[in-house]
Amino acid sequence: MAGLPGSAWTAFGFVLGAIVGSFLAAILFRWPSGRSVVRGRSKCESCGEPLGARDLVPILSYVLVRGRCRKCGAAIDRRHLAAEAGAALIGLTAIAAHPPAVTIFTAILGWWLFLLAALDIEHHWLPDRLTLPLIPAGLAVAWIGIGPPLEPRLIGAVAGYASLALIAWAYRRLRGREGLGGGDPKLFAAIGAWLGWTQLPFVLLGAGLIGLGAIVLMRLRGAEVAATDRLPLGTLMALAAWPIWLLIAG
Repeated sequence: MAGLPGSAWTAFGFVLGAIVGSFLAAILFRWPSGRSVVRGRSKCESCGEPLGARDLVPILSYVLVRGRCRKCGAAIDRRHLAAEAGAALIGLTAIAAHPPAVTIFTAILGWWLFLLAALDIEHHWLPDRLTLPLIPAGLAVAWIGIGPPLEPRLIGAVAGYASLALIAWAYRRLRGREGLGGGDPKLFAAIGAWLGWTQLPFVLLGAGLIGLGAIVLMRLRGAEVAATDRLPLGTLMALAAWPIWLLIAG
């Protein structure tokens, strides 16, 4: 792949990202409802018509049918397009930011965090089957010499989990209710395993700024925001962590 011309390499990243995004969309729609991600044909969510090959081309199929089912005319959920386009942009950004030897790991981390962010923002759910494997994956990438060294990443995994777990415990004791989800410390541990402990404060700072921006935007739109409203911390941390990886891993 390293010998491909720049334009071909860029196109490859976009197409691969869109394909990955189609799979991520299937996970987002099926997994929370208990359906198999790998078994069963894709169908229209309104009429149940099985989708053919021409309906399964990421992004392009949605554009050609103008976002509607060929049979019943019902609107196709725009989250399909959002997942495909978002994953395609991750592929493009990974290629632009890093050399080929690093690009694949940057893209994988981006797609992984993208899925976790989407699950958390929609369902307030960070499943262990996604957060926990991200920890050894980050340490393995360190072992092969990509990104920060192994030692600060080992410390980051421990410190990431311990810091949020302690905050969650203290909040529960002081307020008598849950303040953080059980998946947040595990995701923070995974982020520490990729970025190293020195970057964890910047992840929290970035997450806080993104969350503040989201609140301001909601207020500008006229939405009521109460002190008891929940913000998906996992989503905010994921959005803050990947740009930091882009800066430190190249």
